[in-house]
Amino acid sequence: MGPGGRTRVSPRRVAIASFVGTTVEFYDFLIYGTAAALVFPKLFFPNASPAAGILLSFATFGVGFIARPLGGIVFGHFGDRVGRRRMLVYSLVGMGVSTVLIGVLPTYAQIGLAAPILLTVLRLAQGFAVGGEWGGATLMAVEHATADRRGFYGAFPQMGAPAQTAAATLAFYLAARLPDDQFLAWGWRIPFLVSAILIVIGLVVRLTVTESPHFAELQRRSEVTRTPIVAAFRRHWRQILLVAGAYLSQGIFAYICVAYLVSYATTVAEIPRDWALLGVFLGAVVAVATYPLFGALSDRVGRKPLYLAGVIAMALAVVPTFALINTGRPVMFVLALVLIFGLAMAPAAGVTGALFSMAFDADVRYSGVSVGYTLSQVLGSAFAPTIATALYAATGSSNSIAAYLIAASAVSAVAVCFMPGGWRAAPAEARPEHTPTAPTG
Repeated sequence: MGPGGRTRVSPRRVAIASFVGTTVEFYDFLIYGTAAALVFPKLFFPNASPAAGILLSFATFGVGFIARPLGGIVFGHFGDRVGRRRMLVYSLVGMGVSTVLIGVLPTYAQIGLAAPILLTVLRLAQGFAVGGEWGGATLMAVEHATADRRGFYGAFPQMGAPAQTAAATLAFYLAARLPDDQFLAWGWRIPFLVSAILIVIGLVVRLTVTESPHFAELQRRSEVTRTPIVAAFRRHWRQILLVAGAYLSQGIFAYICVAYLVSYATTVAEIPRDWALLGVFLGAVVAVATYPLFGALSDRVGRKPLYLAGVIAMALAVVPTFALINTGRPVMFVLALVLIFGLAMAPAAGVTGALFSMAFDADVRYSGVSVGYTLSQVLGSAFAPTIATALYAATGSSNSIAAYLIAASAVSAVAVCFMPGGWRAAPAEARPEHTPTAPTG
């Protein structure tokens, strides 16, 4: 039984619910990235040159990240005030409504300049909603688990990212098999409209779990902080910055893989569109399988060694990845995405949830982890595809993009070394943390 006599659900059930909810919500956020690479330049920026159209399209992709920190602050504050579970429901509904509206949005040819403006507004709404998703879902999984299993269960929300990438890419892969005129006329809308069904499924699953036992215990002891966002910055500003720095490379790599490389493959390497999408899909499927393996391994060897190994592996994989893609052979593109997205990123991604969340006290944890995570998204992920596009346009070489990715990896390697705890496996513990500590898990 949980606090107040409520029956506690199993950590596995909560982890699966977090995985499903995160998959659904990030599906909504990520189908925009694929559409930005394949559709939006033609339909919303038709008067621009092909290169400029791609830049403008990726810019609207990036503005969604600008709203993320605000969403992280708002959802984090109320998640620490009224509970994790309730805010996750609100974020899911907000994301679903925004995504469906994009699916019915008129194009530039129909309403002129209003089309890209409305597209940008809806993208901002998506960013605000998703700003509170990752932190809340991760805390639900991690806080329901014992300390010696947090790495494994904390990987489930992380699995939602590649799972939604696979789902979003598959949706566009199927839609893209339509003739070009039908795909541009109505086929691209289908992945967005399917979101309505997925949101209902996500809500049903999410409403079956109980509140986090850590938050319930804080309520029982009357230790809920009145201004958690203020307390998070006052007590944990270093951890917020370190989380942002540690996640920088992971976020940049992820959005280069799922957004920019699709555009690069089709326009530069002249790889067929369906093969480009297939590569992202298979890389994401491999990631779903590898993330929990490394999460479980971190329960034995510690979070930080695996995270650092992952950051190094990502840097080492950059040059081989572009070498494979630049062959222009479709099979080589698929291998490249499996290498960098499915394998190289897995050690860091698999332990992210447990490492980041346990850097903060329970009473400000939603605020701290959400702000750090979303700040990193703005600094890194938001305009990664735009920066990569501009670098290639300026240099005509993928080497400049590789240098950009390696530099981001170096920043993350330094940041993770300074994060509290995590070098060794964490002992089992039953009590939620409240007072400032240096967590080991």
